[in-house]
Amino acid sequence: MYKPKPTSRFLIFSLIFLFLLPLFAPSISADEDTDDLEDIQELIALDEQEEGISQPTYENKEYDRKSEAEVLSKAQRIVLELNNDNTKRTIEENEYVLVLGYAPWCARSAELMPRFAESANVLKGLGSALLMAKIDADRYPKAASNLGIKGYPTLLLFVNGSSQPYTGGFSSDEIVIWARKKTGAPVIRINSINEANEFLKKHSMFAVGLFDKLEGPDYEEFVKAAKADNEIQFVETSSAEIAKVLFPDIKPTKLFFGLVKSEPEQYTVFKDNFDGDRILQFLENNKFPLVTTLTEFNSAQVYSSPNKRQVYVFADADDFKKLLEPLQEIARKFKSKIMFIYVDIREDNLAKPFLTLFGLEESEDTVITAFDYNSSAKYLLESDPAPRHIEDFCVRLLDGSLLPYYKSLPVPDNNKNASILTVVGKTFDELVLHSPKNILLEVHTPWCINCETMSKQIEKLAKHFKGLENLVFARIDASTNEHPRLQVEDYPTLLFYPANDKSNPINLPSKSSLKELAALINKHLKSQEPLTKDEL
Repeated sequence: MYKPKPTSRFLIFSLIFLFLLPLFAPSISADEDTDDLEDIQELIALDEQEEGISQPTYENKEYDRKSEAEVLSKAQRIVLELNNDNTKRTIEENEYVLVLGYAPWCARSAELMPRFAESANVLKGLGSALLMAKIDADRYPKAASNLGIKGYPTLLLFVNGSSQPYTGGFSSDEIVIWARKKTGAPVIRINSINEANEFLKKHSMFAVGLFDKLEGPDYEEFVKAAKADNEIQFVETSSAEIAKVLFPDIKPTKLFFGLVKSEPEQYTVFKDNFDGDRILQFLENNKFPLVTTLTEFNSAQVYSSPNKRQVYVFADADDFKKLLEPLQEIARKFKSKIMFIYVDIREDNLAKPFLTLFGLEESEDTVITAFDYNSSAKYLLESDPAPRHIEDFCVRLLDGSLLPYYKSLPVPDNNKNASILTVVGKTFDELVLHSPKNILLEVHTPWCINCETMSKQIEKLAKHFKGLENLVFARIDASTNEHPRLQVEDYPTLLFYPANDKSNPINLPSKSSLKELAALINKHLKSQEPLTKDEL
């Protein structure tokens, strides 16, 4: 999860205070709400006592708390607080409204609020016609539900009363970019070197287009792409000198498009024909860093990336620092073919869901995995995470020689006299598929409510059929063991593998009584072995 800087923590706690204030403030009539927005917002302005807080230092930069509080207070006054009385009217009377649905107790809401307020302040300064509003969906559930808010936080843009989901990023810059694109300003025009230098101070990532004339088919495709993209700020100029300030690596030309990022691969040139779809594909292939750090706020963008082959590095921050530079070199070799993602192994919310898929949720060491979402296959680097091993891992991922990974517990020491064999992923072939005997396999998980009852029934059946040489009872824990030939969705599941056809297991109804199961087993055994036990 994103960890705010000391100053961000101050903003977050202040904002929580701000959003709680309306709970205790006296009610205001609808007319007063409409006539004097400034008076309403004073109810949620920052407490002036914060001005006396001393100045902290972070990353060798001095932050003035007083000016910071003033800026945030101004931003908060720009954001309209919606309630049961003013929500419908606000949406109907404004062409553009961006609504943040939040809950005071929601941690992610608290993280997003300062960014939302900052973006409101920036958009106001840019003269945007967009109205920024927020609603406490916990306090006003009916009004929030009417807007279409079902979770926290939720961002929705209303254009002439019709809503559309927010699809941008979650930094203040990304909110501003998305909002401007959706409200009629997809491209910023730079007219002077001074403007270019000022723009560079505020933006670390952008796409720049140079056109001899800001018109014509190529320019139209550029604007088309700018409108379709939701994340990257587009800028345009007709001056090669200005373009050189924005993109120092530019070569003398009258037509140019490139992407600027604040990372080792800072400047990337578009070398294709000027077609809107190709421009968008270029941005999709290059917008992420060589190695992307996964956070809760960018996770949706990462998961929805069209690059379906992704390599994940799970490590603590110190170990990752040592690996980052060689990993960037590897990522550069596989650019647009494999996406590289770093996940802090200590961030349980982000790391554990992935590591659990490999049975490594308790790991504290560096783990390298890969996913090919085209085939739904997962892979694990089982050697040490040296750069040469990671690169070989990627080569084999692309050429198809990498074997998919299936979870398995260590091979158990099955007692020869045990009535039920324990099967794991590594022994599934040997004990089930390659066995010359009939196998009745119980598939269970620890969280399955009915599995315990079924296990007791299977133990009784195993005792009843004990001594029958051509029938083996077995069980496998599907939460910790996998096999490509074991595809089960419901638990418990009972599978009967006939001795003469292991490729077509028979699914026995798990809700059957003990007598019914015994009868079914006898039925399937008849064609395999004439000597069967009587029904229970």
